[in-house]
Amino acid sequence: MAERSFAKEVRDLELGEGQEFRGEGILALTKALLQSGVAYVGGYQGSPISHLMDVLSDAQELLGKLGVQFSASASEAAAAASLSASMMYPIRGAVTFKSTVGTNVASDALANLASSGVVGGALIILGEDYGEGSSIMQERSHAFAMKSQMWLLDPRPDLPSIVKAVEDGFELSEASNTPVMLEVRVRSCHVHGSFIAKDNKRPAFTLREALENPVRDVNRIVLPPASYIQEKEKIEKRWPAAVEFIKSRKLNEFFDGDLTDVGIAVQGGMYNGVIRALQRLGLADVWGKTRIPLYVMNVAYPLIDDELTQFCAGKRGVLIVEEGQPEYIEQAVNTILRRRDIPTRIFGKDVLPMAGEYTADVMLKGVRDFLSAALPSALSDASRAPNVPAIADDPRVKALTGVVPPRPPGFCVGCPERPIFAAVKLVEKELGQHHIAADIGCHLFSILPPFNIGASTMGYGLGPASAAAFNVPSSKKSISFIGDGGFWHNGLTTSIGNAVYNKHDGVIVVVDNYYASATGGQDILSSRADNATRSTQHPITKAVEGIGATWVRQVDRTYDVGKMRDTLKEALTDNSPGPKVIVASSECMLNKQRREKPLFNKAVKGGQRMVRERYGVDEDVCTGDHACIRLSGCPSLTIKHSDDPLKDDPVAAVDNGCVGCGNCGEVAEAAVLCPSFYRAEIIHNPTSFDRFMARIRGAVIGFLQRRRARHALALS
Repeated sequence: MAERSFAKEVRDLELGEGQEFRGEGILALTKALLQSGVAYVGGYQGSPISHLMDVLSDAQELLGKLGVQFSASASEAAAAASLSASMMYPIRGAVTFKSTVGTNVASDALANLASSGVVGGALIILGEDYGEGSSIMQERSHAFAMKSQMWLLDPRPDLPSIVKAVEDGFELSEASNTPVMLEVRVRSCHVHGSFIAKDNKRPAFTLREALENPVRDVNRIVLPPASYIQEKEKIEKRWPAAVEFIKSRKLNEFFDGDLTDVGIAVQGGMYNGVIRALQRLGLADVWGKTRIPLYVMNVAYPLIDDELTQFCAGKRGVLIVEEGQPEYIEQAVNTILRRRDIPTRIFGKDVLPMAGEYTADVMLKGVRDFLSAALPSALSDASRAPNVPAIADDPRVKALTGVVPPRPPGFCVGCPERPIFAAVKLVEKELGQHHIAADIGCHLFSILPPFNIGASTMGYGLGPASAAAFNVPSSKKSISFIGDGGFWHNGLTTSIGNAVYNKHDGVIVVVDNYYASATGGQDILSSRADNATRSTQHPITKAVEGIGATWVRQVDRTYDVGKMRDTLKEALTDNSPGPKVIVASSECMLNKQRREKPLFNKAVKGGQRMVRERYGVDEDVCTGDHACIRLSGCPSLTIKHSDDPLKDDPVAAVDNGCVGCGNCGEVAEAAVLCPSFYRAEIIHNPTSFDRFMARIRGAVIGFLQRRRARHALALS
């Protein structure tokens, strides 16, 4: 169950020639694929392109009408390998995944594909996850494109440019027999706009035709001596063909300005930021009309020497705007100009940061510093002044840091993974600290307070593999975590199989929340819901046992902190050889709420008697120790000032965000904390019996309260 349904938006994918398409960039990408006659699409979800997979999943009926085959791939490597269909046949195919981690996983398949070349258009849509909103290591896709000689498109972040890039990408791929990468950043994926649609196209050559008319070309198989010929073909045929296509089709754009002594050469994806900086300096308007000439590289690789020479010749200075490090484009431009004896001074990472996201303030400072050095007359006195404050330096913004506490990412309210780590803390309290290897996924939040668990994270599905070196005799075992998404991605073989084969005497906890939750709640092999288009309900325990693990335990309700603690303790103290695998299962609370809340609200509106549980803390009993918070960390578990004048410390409290998971009470019981937690039932549409019982309970409680008050010690 994905976090968002695109069933409504999918109808817009059927718009035809001349109609206006309005929506998000991610929807525009999907529409562009269908307009381009794509025959097959694969991919693996991950920010910022998860919704592209979700859109395609919701568009199964339309894809079927067009004869488009869609696969939710097991991993990025599986997706990239599917592009081999375009190696031998004139079939257009596309895959999508998160970069750079996805590209790393898919590197074997992509490198072989780039070596062999393609006949049909092959497009790799990369969610370029770089900058302050990223959740991965800070690297760029540019290096991979250069390494394998795959062409890299980086379109301007508006819908017409994104759609054009998809269409151009397929044609560029076919013209140069080379797979093409198309990178889209977070802002491109979620920018809203419109473009004039075209009719969707059925594939010109179908997968069925390919199956019924098989082709084999040994020169396209990556095996010596063909692999040596392929390398020469890249440089002598494919590269020149790509350059010619890019030039003749004018994929890169020139924008004129009257201040011709300077210019800015910018990656397409950075165009909006540059225009905004120029606008703030009074050198451009909101429609993109600029006084500074711009060369927009919608093709970030390969660079077009003739176009760059034409743009830079005769200028005092040119600023190269490329986000991230190292400065691939800047180095290449300097080489191109020096070889042609063009003396134009190149600015780049000397005025812009070497690393980090080029936010509005960063871009403003960089462009201003460039113009101050290359053409000071272009700047007004006000905009040239170095003391123009950045937004982050505004005193009002700084004042917020004094009253708004830091808010690091953490588990959601009611998350079933939180009690797993509470149990780990309880076990370590008894058995001492252990080496703990973390993994990619929601469970990685355990490295932050209040749990502070985990010493490493090496990649999706690699948690147990990253503890492989600790397979030595010791009084303690290593503990490693892996999510159900990572397990099916590559963890079954790389982590579990590796541990079984090497008889690794460590503890492996598979965190099973029924979905690939961190990427948006997509179904996976072990999801417990029925899925009409996918095969689900394959237990993780069976897969683990099938690969050779003998010590396997299933905990089917992670909120039972006591059972989780005891199972972990059993695993850590068992001396039998081989890995100890615990599958800790409970449904992702976000997905559960998405499914159950609408049904609950509908039943309440229909007049049905419905009961909702929530928890609270009796502040008269609470001591203010806050051990419950340290062992739970639930966002709905907070503190408040006590009305008791004898209590200096604030007491615990549960706010209205509580979803009634019961974790706080379970932790308090397992850890032998104070008995201040209580469970309450909120009854909607109560029956006459419910009202009668409420009156009886109220009367009894009132009597006891009055009796207590009569015997209370009064001080005057």
